[in-house]
Amino acid sequence: MKDRFVTWLIPRLIRLIFLFLVNTIRWQVVGEPYSRQDPKRYLYAFWHARMLMIPRISRNRAWHGYMLISEHRDGGYIADTMHLLGIDTVRGSTTRGGARAMLKMLRAVRDENRHLAITPDGPKGPREVVQKGTVQLAMKAGLPVVPVCYATKRHWRVNSWDRFYIPQPFSRGVFVMGDPVSVSEGDDMDDALRRVQQAMDDAQQTADSFFDQD
Repeated sequence: MKDRFVTWLIPRLIRLIFLFLVNTIRWQVVGEPYSRQDPKRYLYAFWHARMLMIPRISRNRAWHGYMLISEHRDGGYIADTMHLLGIDTVRGSTTRGGARAMLKMLRAVRDENRHLAITPDGPKGPREVVQKGTVQLAMKAGLPVVPVCYATKRHWRVNSWDRFYIPQPFSRGVFVMGDPVSVSEGDDMDDALRRVQQAMDDAQQTADSFFDQD
């Protein structure tokens, strides 16, 4: 009974934290903002440490896509939170449930014309290193990879494997939407990985340095 209550409670607490932060931080966007009306579909990629505010990628939170979430217990909390925020999820990763998850996400693109979203360094790292599964998914789905990163003028870091990033309320924040990186099944994997990694690093550098001159 206690475990069931905790499983019910944690996603709702995370949702309240998200709503509090998203409404007390002054956000701006660098790059092409997400638009539900855009007929193109993308694979949005963001580091595991900066997952908390990703639902804000759409201003009205009507995000038309699927997010890949790990099958670990913590992933269950994240998936439930995303559902409360109106975001559909697929459970799995490149190491556990990967084949099933990839098939479901490919069907989401083919049959439902959905965007996809993934943490390219999740679920266990190495931190901020793009894994092959992200590039393989983009190749098979035929979707350009859009690097996404956010930063706030003030924030906390958790002592976890990914150094999870928590924005401080009543701060200023920026979302950086990098240029799409096109990959195809005929591309050299090492080159594709390098290009996606570079795009992710560039988006993070832009976000993290945004408030340096203030």
